[in-house]
Amino acid sequence: MKPARRLVALAAAVLLATAGCAGAESGASGPIKVGSVNALSGAATFPEASQAAKAVFDAANASGGVNGRQIEYKALDDKGDPAAAAAAAREVVGRDEAVALVGSSSLIECEINNKYYEQQKILSIQGIGVDPACFSSPNIAPANVGPYHDMTLTLLYGSETLKLNDICALLEIAGNTLPSYQAAIDEWSAITGKKLKYLDATVPYGGSDYTSYIVKARNAGCKAITVNPVEPDSIGQLKAAAAQGWNDVTWLLLTSVYSENYAKAVTNAGAGVYVPAEFYPFTDTASPQNKDWHDLMTKNNIPLTSFSQGGYLAAKYFLEVVRGISGDVTRESVTKALREMKPITDPMVGTPYVFGPGQTHHDNTAGWPIKLASGTGKWELVANDWLRIPKK
Repeated sequence: MKPARRLVALAAAVLLATAGCAGAESGASGPIKVGSVNALSGAATFPEASQAAKAVFDAANASGGVNGRQIEYKALDDKGDPAAAAAAAREVVGRDEAVALVGSSSLIECEINNKYYEQQKILSIQGIGVDPACFSSPNIAPANVGPYHDMTLTLLYGSETLKLNDICALLEIAGNTLPSYQAAIDEWSAITGKKLKYLDATVPYGGSDYTSYIVKARNAGCKAITVNPVEPDSIGQLKAAAAQGWNDVTWLLLTSVYSENYAKAVTNAGAGVYVPAEFYPFTDTASPQNKDWHDLMTKNNIPLTSFSQGGYLAAKYFLEVVRGISGDVTRESVTKALREMKPITDPMVGTPYVFGPGQTHHDNTAGWPIKLASGTGKWELVANDWLRIPKK
């Protein structure tokens, strides 16, 4: 059985085992219960998103809560494990009777839990959506752009702004993500009329030596490469290129490498690493766009990253919608309010956020171009406005 099918089968088994245990709503006078499912331990972790959401809720509680009711927030760890992800969702949705999920961030939880959320009629404002199900479910609407629109954006910037030709792709594929990455590349081709010169979708996550992949790309005549790596993989790929003396290649990467630690670790970035930041660049620390987020994260000792930006915004969106509810705050009223909400504009994102009644939620289509040059150790802004995927 393929990995994706195993995940779905496991989720279905757990769903059957727990059927009938789910509750309906939080009480009318107690705390408003909100949950999240996160990768807090394991191979790839995203702890900042739920930490940031909690900081927003703590600040709201200190100011009186929502119509006098406190937000009771629980962030559970899925450990990157399908069974743990399924169990965590059932704890906060079924046992705790949360009214919504806010600020979740995980490599797998959307794929595992999206059908359960539909069954339980609960919505999730994902802090960071990663797997394809985060953007293709009627009950999940992430706050971030996501890796697939990220790939379209970085290709658009490379071909249309940098005027690069002979762009290639090295893809690291986990689970069922290949069709979504291919769709992102196809969207770029449909907009620009251009094609990739070379594509290799066999590049492994966590590879010990990327030399063979780099040599094949160079021999194919690539002048620029788009990759969807995590930070250690990208550092290994850049080192492999430098070791081959390939120093004039441009790297068109995703927000997944946008961190200060990555910038400090890269000594040779070739002709530059370009990333479309999914939120207003957090490394522009003096920006008014990030001030509220920056001050709250700093006060709570939460790392300044894109992940904490996503969790912060997810909680802010939730509070704005919930505060507009007339009457009791229940799962039913929260779901109705999110389905009927007006778009929320925030200077930290280039696209207004709305949950809405759609069967899919992949509406955040803007990134802010930034660059990392060789030997600088710092990211710099290379645009004065958002780069947006043109509407069809």
